[in-house]
Amino acid sequence: MDDRPETPGDDANSDAAAATPPSKPRTPGNPSPAASPLPASAARLWRPAAQRNLRNQWSKLASCRQQWASASSAGRSHATSLVNAHLSRRYVPSMELGVLKDMPDIRDRACLKLFKQQELHKNKLLSAYKDMVAAVTYMVSASRSMRCFLKGANNSQLVQFSVGSEDTNDAGDGGGIPVFTFWSICSFENLAQELVEMFELELSLKRLLTKEFLIVGCEVLQSDQTSWSQELYPGEFENLSQCHLLTNKCELMPPRLKGCTSDIPPEQGGAQLSHEILQVYLTTWLAEVNVDTHRVSEIFAIVGEEIHVNFQ
Repeated sequence: MDDRPETPGDDANSDAAAATPPSKPRTPGNPSPAASPLPASAARLWRPAAQRNLRNQWSKLASCRQQWASASSAGRSHATSLVNAHLSRRYVPSMELGVLKDMPDIRDRACLKLFKQQELHKNKLLSAYKDMVAAVTYMVSASRSMRCFLKGANNSQLVQFSVGSEDTNDAGDGGGIPVFTFWSICSFENLAQELVEMFELELSLKRLLTKEFLIVGCEVLQSDQTSWSQELYPGEFENLSQCHLLTNKCELMPPRLKGCTSDIPPEQGGAQLSHEILQVYLTTWLAEVNVDTHRVSEIFAIVGEEIHVNFQ
């Protein structure tokens, strides 16, 4: 990292490191440390517990990243099978059957079988989407749980992890001191937030694609199938609210690309989408346009170096 101090103290029992925080590396939106760091005795109590907590939360983030990758891959596989079954069913009436043409109801039987395959893959696609929602929800929870609060007085032997404190004077960041070698709690939180925002945006886009795939091939569309504001499964909006995908008015935010805005809820394309459009949907799913994979790997690499954990 750039601009690291020359000789920071990284000993958990170092009073000097507790009293004088070193300059932090350049991370996005790095806030200023608290004006009054913890007393040296409190810092010695707080730092080991904070280190354990940060390792736990970043390990959870890494696990959620793998859970997302697995669910996303499964989702694309089922979406591809769904599209293939739909297109095959669409073209059955015009297919040349050769010697099979004299078999009774052969076309109807083929269409029925393809329809059942299509419905099966729709259910599996929805299940994969739910797994992606769960992964992002767990990411958000981990990113919010990086602070370590002293419970009771500063000389207490109890430490708690949460998003709040019983003591309004305890920010949970150790007064801005380095937790390991260079970084304060805020620096870790900033990187976690950058990571989470990528997956939140991608989840919103995946929801749009999932909703489009779920209505492919439907002969008659109901209003709850086409409305963007309808849940895809019971309790979905409660989960999405934790992922910052609902507005203050509890309305579902429209999907967007990173750095862009969208004020108009998406309209569904309908049941008879062309082969080309469906291929674009599948390609968009695979590309994960909101997730900068290089940056994600970089974040885990630099955090792993700081906290002495290998996330590979």
